[in-house]
Amino acid sequence: MHGQYPASEHDYFWMKQAQILAARAAALGEVPIGALVIKENTAVGIGWNRREQAQLVTEHAELMALQDACTNLSSWRLDGCDLYVTLEPCLMCAGAIQQARIRRLIFGASDPKTGAIHSRWHSYDLTGLNHDVLWTAGVLKESCSKQIKDFFYELRQENKRTEQKLGGRGARRRNAKGN
Repeated sequence: MHGQYPASEHDYFWMKQAQILAARAAALGEVPIGALVIKENTAVGIGWNRREQAQLVTEHAELMALQDACTNLSSWRLDGCDLYVTLEPCLMCAGAIQQARIRRLIFGASDPKTGAIHSRWHSYDLTGLNHDVLWTAGVLKESCSKQIKDFFYELRQENKRTEQKLGGRGARRRNAKGN
């Protein structure tokens, strides 16, 4: 069985915890995405975006949470575990979630640009996969979406202030190129 699964009271609690991790990412200048792996109502893995700090494309919140859970459970098989993440996973993360045997994926905001569960692609609708992942979309979607939108709004404002200090629109790029 695969596909959309209804949200529970626990889902809202754990998504709020994922939002706290997303705020940690934002404080570090990272896109605010947080993730937790839960087994038997206990967090066994946590993660937040670290791509800018590490300069590694794979440092997504979901992968960090999966790695933490694998370490803590001494197994790459995360049978019976659920993953909570504030933004719909990309193709890379959706594949890792499926390979880790996550029972259920719960996410907040949908991602129309790179969402691989139901927005852009429908990864878990493929037949013949060795594991089916149940999923729930839209848990605290408004506040998860606002967290990301606010981050990018502040980033744009900061970029405008920097450009004004450097001499107007496009000055950041000219300055970075050494012109």
